[in-house]
Amino acid sequence: MEGEGRVIKSTGSSSLVSSPEAGLTECVISGKYRLEGLRSTNPVVVGDWVMFSIQEGEKLGRISDVLPRKNYIIRKSTKLSKSHQIIASNIDQLMLMVTVVNPVTHAEFIDRYLVTSEAYNIPAILLINKTDLYGETEIMTVEEWRRIYEEIGYVCIECSLEKMVNLDLIKSTLKEKVTLLAGNSGVGKSTLINIIEPSLNLKTREISQSHKSGKHTTTFAEMFELGIGGFIIDTPGIRGFGITDMEDEPLYHYFPELFKVSTGCKYHNCIHVNEPECAVIQSVESGKISLSRYKSYLNLLDEQQNSSKYR
Repeated sequence: MEGEGRVIKSTGSSSLVSSPEAGLTECVISGKYRLEGLRSTNPVVVGDWVMFSIQEGEKLGRISDVLPRKNYIIRKSTKLSKSHQIIASNIDQLMLMVTVVNPVTHAEFIDRYLVTSEAYNIPAILLINKTDLYGETEIMTVEEWRRIYEEIGYVCIECSLEKMVNLDLIKSTLKEKVTLLAGNSGVGKSTLINIIEPSLNLKTREISQSHKSGKHTTTFAEMFELGIGGFIIDTPGIRGFGITDMEDEPLYHYFPELFKVSTGCKYHNCIHVNEPECAVIQSVESGKISLSRYKSYLNLLDEQQNSSKYR
């Protein structure tokens, strides 16, 4: 049998492919495809549409081709020999779960994900969880996040999975979409999936009290079909999200508010660090652009410039 299917799980050595004709088929990559020169550490990823075949009487199918991806999202690879690791492909939206406490999500962590979503044309939504735990200080942080990110154009949803606050809004946002769910370990990704699709019964863990951070429960990205329509892709709790494979455009193009005001800079090749008459720096000084966003930009720019030295 030969056909087309969608990869719903990939562990590196094999992939689980879903198709109407064959149902779920465990597949390996054919030798010919494996040998192609790829900069990615993983040639087949969750969300990929692939061509595969399985011989009668065999348990394992073979993936012969990966169809063109409309988009994908990446992280830095830990393997020095390769450029990056693709987490998932063919995504309609990124839902980034964040928490002010238990664990703490830092602003730069948010900005790393948003820069990546901008670079790969994936609309992003901020889901601010655990609002039932927040006191006055935490509420001020949430208000600040909303002010910064909604002004740029990102949708922000406050919720409490513990108290089932805003669950209907989350469901309507996920319906009929392929959504990549991301965030620190411990913010509640698996809990959210279990609430929306209880039959999955995904493993969840308590927050580590010694480090106030989540313990990793997901090792590989995995796609789940939702009864309400659509799919959700659960991703590993990635502590550090790398900026890579973005050499075609200057980094500030992926910060919409920086890009917008950069037309007012004196020099066309301004990178908004210490150039004279820089409209971006002036906007930061006047409060038009958030200082935390600008700091994220400078840190990521420094990281990008340092990594380019070793290519």
